[in-house]
Amino acid sequence: MPEDDTEKDWPKQDIESGTLGALAHLYRAEVFRSTHWRTRLDNTTNWAVVTTGIALSATFSNKDASPLPMVLVGLLVTVFLIFEARRYRYYNLFRARARLLESDLYAPLLRGKKVPWNDDWSRMLSDDYEMPHYHISLIRAAGRRLRSNYSWILAIQAVAYYGKIAIHPVPLTDLAEAFSRAAIGPIPGWIVMLAGVFFHTSWVVFALVTLRLDKIYREEGHSPMPHV
Repeated sequence: MPEDDTEKDWPKQDIESGTLGALAHLYRAEVFRSTHWRTRLDNTTNWAVVTTGIALSATFSNKDASPLPMVLVGLLVTVFLIFEARRYRYYNLFRARARLLESDLYAPLLRGKKVPWNDDWSRMLSDDYEMPHYHISLIRAAGRRLRSNYSWILAIQAVAYYGKIAIHPVPLTDLAEAFSRAAIGPIPGWIVMLAGVFFHTSWVVFALVTLRLDKIYREEGHSPMPHV
């Protein structure tokens, strides 16, 4: 296609070149910040993986080792999940801004369409800069991180704990022996095992409830910005 025809077909934008350049720098900044917080999310997950690995090593180091480290690591992983949910709220904020620029500014430009300057995307972005706030609650953020990463870590922790009870120091022969092995000091083994079942069942329920909350939130359009 001749160069003149290409320029003729390309719509004249309402956005001045200087403003468009500033938006390009703004987009780079938001991508950088979202990448930075994404790295921090990965760090928290790494802490959870490493501590679970240490607990596994301590528990299965010999047949007489206590299964208590596997109990304690479940609590520690919960703390890491809370930390990561807080970090995810920051990541979600910057990711949503970058995604809004991609979907409502750069995508139409690349398709050769005219982008209205005073449109929903610019108002949403300006409002978000003027009054910055989280786009997702701590509970929903924890649910997302649980479903994507921590459910696997907690599942490994549960299987390892009950596996330790089942095989060490010798394979189980009856349920009473399992309760005896699970006992922690003055706490009876059946209470410890029942608490473990309740602990992991609660996480399954939490994951399903927060998944439902995410769907309701999107369907009812509560989000001030898309893609969050």
